Amino acid sequence: MELVFDGHNDVLLRLWRNMKAGGDPVAEFMSGTPAGHIDAPRAKAGGLAGGLCAIYVPSGDLILKEPDENGHYETPLAAPLEHGPSLSTALEMAAISLRLDRANAWRLCRSTREIRKAMAEGIFAAVMHMEGCEAIDPDLAALEVFHAAGLRSLGPVWSRHNIFGHGVPFAYPMSPDTAPGLTELGFELVKACNRLGILIDLAHITERGFWDVAKTSDQPLIASHSNAHALTPVARNLTDRQLDAIRESGGLVGLNYAVTMLRADGRDDVGTPLSDMVRHVNYMVERMGIDHVSLGSDFDGASIPQDIQDAAGNQNLVAALKGAGYADVELMKLCRENWLRVLGKAWHE
Repeated sequence: MELVFDGHNDVLLRLWRNMKAGGDPVAEFMSGTPAGHIDAPRAKAGGLAGGLCAIYVPSGDLILKEPDENGHYETPLAAPLEHGPSLSTALEMAAISLRLDRANAWRLCRSTREIRKAMAEGIFAAVMHMEGCEAIDPDLAALEVFHAAGLRSLGPVWSRHNIFGHGVPFAYPMSPDTAPGLTELGFELVKACNRLGILIDLAHITERGFWDVAKTSDQPLIASHSNAHALTPVARNLTDRQLDAIRESGGLVGLNYAVTMLRADGRDDVGTPLSDMVRHVNYMVERMGIDHVSLGSDFDGASIPQDIQDAAGNQNLVAALKGAGYADVELMKLCRENWLRVLGKAWHE
């Protein structure tokens, strides 16, 4: 079994929602559940040894617009969120992460050494990530506190605008060049992340925001859960020019399992074959090289192919990649080593 360190999941969001409905997030993660995609038993069954676990403040039920007769759709951006309620929600999700760590349900990791140790011991190696920084104040005081609690990765924006920058909508077909990039506060956020050793994730930011980060950050450029725009022209995917910049920076792209970002027609169809996932991996490997592609499932945050279904099915993708000709050393890079390399660089190791 090829162990996978995954670049993005939303398991904290699912556990938080169930907690608000009266559930116990620690028991749910440890014992397993038929709901969602990730828990400890299914992760172990599928070789999902760890990943970046997102603190994401939801915008309500954002439902993709139905495609028109040509298969085109454009879902309006979610409305901006207020800081106060966002901070409260983010703190609750961070607390779940800390409680899981305290119960030894997973290991909250702050270094690649800790990730490798947890993986060797068979404990899920979780890295605290923040997807959209509505919980962070303009003075960045909350950033310091979340960093002390274990935050080691963040995306300045989700697919909505905030005080730090602008996000791209869920739309097909559409360029990622949809709005301005970083705000002045966004540039300060990037500089603070560079100083603290917090990885900056470009998965939901506009193309202009991407270039703003590229000219400001001293880190490798990372898009934790994105695919190739040339194959699936949704606004969330990356252009060839962006892929080239990621390669030149020594960064990586994590393959997003979301079917809307894999299919040539951009449709939300879980019947999407694994060959579409392989097609995107092949394209990005050919464009950037094997050292710059990894996995970023978006488990618990998207519709994924039924041939994977959940974390327990992760090895089905590994088998498909092996069947496409990837050697064992290449699979090791795609599944975990590329992530560990770029995390080490971002974290000043």
